[in-house]
Amino acid sequence: MPKFLRIGLHQSNVSGYTSKAWCVRRIGSAVFLKWGAVEVQGAGKGRKVYWTRLPQEKTIRCGTAQRAQDYTKSAIARRRSHDYEPLTGAIATRRKSVDGSADLKRALATILIVDIVGSTAKAAKLGDARWTKVMSLYYAAVRKELKSSRGKEVVTTGDGVLATFKAPAAGINCATSIQKAVRTLGLDIRVGLHAGEYTMSGGEMVGLAFHIGTRVAAKARAGEVLVSSAVKDLLAAQSQIRLRDHGSHQLKGVPARWRLYRVEG
Repeated sequence: MPKFLRIGLHQSNVSGYTSKAWCVRRIGSAVFLKWGAVEVQGAGKGRKVYWTRLPQEKTIRCGTAQRAQDYTKSAIARRRSHDYEPLTGAIATRRKSVDGSADLKRALATILIVDIVGSTAKAAKLGDARWTKVMSLYYAAVRKELKSSRGKEVVTTGDGVLATFKAPAAGINCATSIQKAVRTLGLDIRVGLHAGEYTMSGGEMVGLAFHIGTRVAAKARAGEVLVSSAVKDLLAAQSQIRLRDHGSHQLKGVPARWRLYRVEG
């Protein structure tokens, strides 16, 4: 089965990140698809790729072998234009610990969500080739700012990035730096930050804090950085970061209402 790993710029030589994988196999007139999140460990020939959880699967019945072959070629071509890198080895399933449960790691951090506003329309306007180049520069810029601010990239989601920080001020400063960096690419982004506890399971972030961070980002408009009250409460009294009350909001799927604040300056 040909395998393609969704990676960012220069990620072939980087270990310890979460990405996406997509696989296709044709048998006669049927095409078997498999896709999901993966964890990448090691680099170069020693790189290992693991499913972070059971992947999704789908079978396409094409009627004839020729139609199945055409479908497979077309599907592979589409994903190659989205920076999928061919894999030579199999994607393994992460082994469970001795007690039968998956390895879990709990942590408390400031969670940052970055999302491009109007990405679909922008991609259609630029075309696949130019959009792929812009996205490569976008991820490179985001990762540069994350490194400077000592943030940890957790996962990329389409045109979004999720990262964590030990201190809320570092996360906010990184968010504003990312805004300035990607503006030169003609991109508008929205950013949300929340502070809370989450669980890492097989390289995947799990917990209510992640969902709250995502909902906070969804409330932001183009060019805005919004933070939850949890982030504001953790900011040091001497912090020079200016926040403006953005009102009380009901976050979709999240209990109670949350007060949000907009980063000024």
